[in-house]
Amino acid sequence: MKTIQDINFEGKKALIRVDFNVPLDENFNVTDATRIQAAKPTIIKILEDGGAAVLMSHLGRPKGVEDQFSLKHIVDTVSEIIGVSVKFVSNCVGAEAEAAAASLQPGEVLLLENLRFHDEEKKGDVAFAEQLSKLGDVYVNDAFGTAHRAHASTTIVAQFFPESKCFGALLAQEIVSLKKILEEGEKPVLAILGGAKVSSKITVIENILDKVDHLIIGGGMSFTFIKAQGGKIGQSICEDDKQELALDILKQAKAKGVQVHIPVDVIAADDFSNDANTQVCDINNIPDGWEGVDAGPKSRELFDKVVNQSKTILWNGPLGVFEMDAFSKGTIALGNSIANATKNGTFSLVGGGDSVAAVKQFGFADKVSYVSTGGGAMLESLEGKTLPGIEAILK
Repeated sequence: MKTIQDINFEGKKALIRVDFNVPLDENFNVTDATRIQAAKPTIIKILEDGGAAVLMSHLGRPKGVEDQFSLKHIVDTVSEIIGVSVKFVSNCVGAEAEAAAASLQPGEVLLLENLRFHDEEKKGDVAFAEQLSKLGDVYVNDAFGTAHRAHASTTIVAQFFPESKCFGALLAQEIVSLKKILEEGEKPVLAILGGAKVSSKITVIENILDKVDHLIIGGGMSFTFIKAQGGKIGQSICEDDKQELALDILKQAKAKGVQVHIPVDVIAADDFSNDANTQVCDINNIPDGWEGVDAGPKSRELFDKVVNQSKTILWNGPLGVFEMDAFSKGTIALGNSIANATKNGTFSLVGGGDSVAAVKQFGFADKVSYVSTGGGAMLESLEGKTLPGIEAILK
């Protein structure tokens, strides 16, 4: 696996695919700069070698050229984080972009305009990718969040750099972290899958059953498993058409010697709101008109034991409606358990939009081994797929 550490960028221009798809407020201020921070080590290594950096990214889902999605809004934030005054060019291809890249001196950084202002980007257009390739001597992919898309800037452009392409520090770290879970994890290996739907995690579950010793199924997903086994779940979320599948997953797990842990009790609410009346119920016996919204005290205790006896942990999906303060206790308790296990030498990887949001919200980001930056990309990796953005560098 070739990374930026294998290349000396002295006198070279690196064309770097970063993921600067960051949230902006109504005044176009960046409200969460995590993704920009994550790209910093790659950019700094290139500049310190005596190279220059040409950064390309998308922002949002523009339909053509739309000012609100212009990357000019983030130039100041990028400059501040990297510690270099970043230049900006109002296109990502064509004469203007080529002139700006050509005049770039060692130690300088150029940010190109939003790639998705061109339809060719998402279509994986070869001619568009070739235009992008003119802007650098070395291609560096450091955008894990888009590595599962065969877009021009993430995959197709790599073919124009047959000998001079590599992974950035962030993408390399993502690959290594996922490998630790899927191939090299110290046993016992635990996967915690939460969130609302079984259907969105089926292929993940089927792929990781061969690799884990324990599987915790939490959040809304758990009710499909409980109902399938004859439990009463009240008004709780459930995918009725996935009950057979849930039973099949339990059967497969048993055959492979994987211990499955499902909540034994829940916090049930009589309304989907922070001010609802709540009660602790046995998960198999939730009264009519009530719905499970968080893991109960016995479940938290049970999960804590499993977490603290594991040596490798993957966490994808919350245990309850953590966005509401009243129903965040299970997810917080799980975060504390994982933080404690990590402190004692366990490798813990957190990934997927909701879990990452929870980890940041409750202050666990620095207490786990690694927080993944890619939601969809991480899920596809866990499903056992080779991501096109990664494959293009390995070719």
